[in-house]
Amino acid sequence: MFRFCKLALLATAMIVVMPMESIIATSTGARPIVIGHRGASGYRPEHTLEAYTLAIAQGADFIEPDLVPTKDGVLIARHENEISGTTNVAERPEFAARKATKMIDGAPVTGWFTEDFTLAEIKTLRAKERLEFRDQSRNGLYLVPTLQEVIDLAKQKSRETGRTIGIYPETKHPTYFQSIGLPLEDRLLKVLSDNGYAGANAPVFIQSFETANLKYLRTKTDLPLVQLFDESDVQPYDFVVSGDRRTYGDLTTPAELAKIAEYAKGIGPYKRLIIPVDASGKLLPPTSLVRDAHQAGLLLHPYTFRNESRYLAPDYNNNPEAEYEQFFRLGVDGVFSDFPDTGVAVRNRLAPVSGQAR
Repeated sequence: MFRFCKLALLATAMIVVMPMESIIATSTGARPIVIGHRGASGYRPEHTLEAYTLAIAQGADFIEPDLVPTKDGVLIARHENEISGTTNVAERPEFAARKATKMIDGAPVTGWFTEDFTLAEIKTLRAKERLEFRDQSRNGLYLVPTLQEVIDLAKQKSRETGRTIGIYPETKHPTYFQSIGLPLEDRLLKVLSDNGYAGANAPVFIQSFETANLKYLRTKTDLPLVQLFDESDVQPYDFVVSGDRRTYGDLTTPAELAKIAEYAKGIGPYKRLIIPVDASGKLLPPTSLVRDAHQAGLLLHPYTFRNESRYLAPDYNNNPEAEYEQFFRLGVDGVFSDFPDTGVAVRNRLAPVSGQAR
């Protein structure tokens, strides 16, 4: 263990002293992209137009709306269908009777759920900051946006800035929503088609932690798809339902990555699948996942990069830029960040490589 820690400390130290020309190229030779994770969610309540607008102003190449449906089938941007943590719904007495306990991906969840509200009712709610240690001063100011509103914003800002702002929607809990008659996939494809998103080079990635819905989407569209990976011992929920015993860790082998490349353009792994940590949180040497994914022809966009010290391995000495730099030097093709300005700053000061972000 001492040897591993020593290696990790050496690797971190190399972040500072490595010459710029030693940067490992991305799989395409393009600059790595920075994805505004739920917008600039380190600065504004997540999944609001204000958070997305700030992410774009900070230089994000893509903005990420997690998608859940309303009772009337409209896709809205929320990280979960249970919304008491991100809206003021619990403070609204007229909605008190809708509090419920449901089984979501095999676990009981109590609260208020988007599928029990019409869009008109959702629009009466206001967003709030989910994490108590982040700024709470904007609670109650912002609306919950629809996917269409997020797309409208991305297109407006693309015109204003002269650069293409992509969208990176995630289908949340697809097996669950299929089971209650509110499947996400065709609704998502219709909105994207109606807005002119088409073809393998469209500025959009569709992501999911499940596999079956991505395989279904591949039969319906040639838009880029991304297979998300949770921690190594967790299973995709569609695997749980089908009795498949494989975990996300099992999916990181070269053989499994080759299978994923048959339906997906990339993977979005939990960052500890690339640079693990020991029991004390200290960095261990990188795994072969970046190399293996690239050899399978897959892009690689790890998550989630955050500036707060509680999210940083101690090896980084409370310097979030050191984490970005280490991952960029490993050759990742992009990063999901709550603080896009930090990711963009590090990306832009590294030695330039040929090509554009996308």
